[in-house]
Amino acid sequence: MNSLRAINSDTVLRFGPYAFHLHQRLILDGVRPLRMGGRALDILQVLVERAGSVVSKEALIAHVWPTSVVEEINLRVHIAALRRALGDGENGQRYIVNIPQRGYSFIAPVQRDHAGTPVLIERVHKLQHNLPARLTPVIGRDSIIGSVVRQLPVRRLMTLVGPAGIGKTTVALRVAELLLQHYQDGVWVIDLTVIDDPSQLVDHVSRTLELDVGAQVLAQRHALLVLDNCEHLLERCRAVVDDLLASAPRLSILATSREPLQAAGETLLCLPALTVPPASVMYSVAEAMGYSAVQLFVSSARARQQGFALRQQDLKAVREICRRLDGLPLAIELAATQIDALALVGLQAQLDNCFQLLTQGRRTAVPRHQTLKAALDWSYERLSPLEQAVLQRLAVFKMAFTLDAAIGVISCAVLLPASLVKGGESLARKSLLSVEQGSGVTRYRFLNTTRTYALEKLDHSGYLRAYELRYERYISRARWISEGQVSLQLVE
Repeated sequence: MNSLRAINSDTVLRFGPYAFHLHQRLILDGVRPLRMGGRALDILQVLVERAGSVVSKEALIAHVWPTSVVEEINLRVHIAALRRALGDGENGQRYIVNIPQRGYSFIAPVQRDHAGTPVLIERVHKLQHNLPARLTPVIGRDSIIGSVVRQLPVRRLMTLVGPAGIGKTTVALRVAELLLQHYQDGVWVIDLTVIDDPSQLVDHVSRTLELDVGAQVLAQRHALLVLDNCEHLLERCRAVVDDLLASAPRLSILATSREPLQAAGETLLCLPALTVPPASVMYSVAEAMGYSAVQLFVSSARARQQGFALRQQDLKAVREICRRLDGLPLAIELAATQIDALALVGLQAQLDNCFQLLTQGRRTAVPRHQTLKAALDWSYERLSPLEQAVLQRLAVFKMAFTLDAAIGVISCAVLLPASLVKGGESLARKSLLSVEQGSGVTRYRFLNTTRTYALEKLDHSGYLRAYELRYERYISRARWISEGQVSLQLVE
């Protein structure tokens, strides 16, 4: 439904075919309003009012986000959206140019005047979404967020894959924020953790989008759907995604899952851990702060303890905390919340007991994100009994291992080699084991946090000591064989 509104006396900045009504915060292309969000308009106003001058990136960020800490990618994405909306570069007309190492400049001629005659325009619809308010900056993800923002409108289906606590939801929500202006019919997050029955999926999507006639109404929508936590509904998600993309040519879908959907046209992005500094940079605070795991720890600690500052004598402890927590954002954030109670020395000392350390959760988060144990519980409870048994028993491996080694240690009459191989490969697909390729050999490895969790489960089952002994016998036998081969080579 359209309504009409009059623009009365108003300062107007005119450039090219456009009229920027500052008081109304509206840009007209002739009589047609351009769809732009508030941040983009703020950026454009600064640039147009200083046309011909270079405005630094820092100055733009300070003006547009005066009370927030944001990443430079925010600015770049909004600049790109402005250029698209204005047709910057089309027919040889340029408006906004990047001045390397300095900032941005609006280079088109600008005329300032006042609109004394009412102008009738169609109402500009508000951008639609159900995105939650983001309370903290997203750290260490600029590159992958930028990649998804650029690719998603073209590829249409992308899935963020990774283990519990790696930050899939955080990245997906940030991408959705940055693409909000691109999709005319909005951006919608659909949390799949609230349903367990695959048959409820379509109804849940319809309810989230407030659709009265079912998901088929999406056929003409230019929208982005974020399907968050697909791993327990894989087959149904795959079928629904295939149907939606086939019937709605202007729809895009960003999924998060601990394993691929394996849907047609799916682009996978495996989310890596945050970067942990090597021991060689542990003599410089500035160098250590160049690594995203340290940045997140310091940012989270400051949010908990006012005035927290990283000192040179703290570097080894912070590095060890980030390393032992595998660079997992959720684990690092939760550890940092204990800084006021335990201090750095106490945190480091508690790492061997990390699940007790990381049970102080974020009350404002959804249950599976409140603690690291809750995040792993979400995965573990959805494993088959075979997968649970394999996960527990493989945890006796302290280093990377091959499937042959796994068979040598944990196979038995109940867990035959073929079943063990099948279970191990399934755990790798579900991001509970990492896969390493080298010299033509495939090896599997646990994250420290996942291994600790699995060992705890094995201990509760009563079989921990038995499998530790089997592991020790296997390693001793392998070492004896290896040393024997070396001896034979020396004799020869």
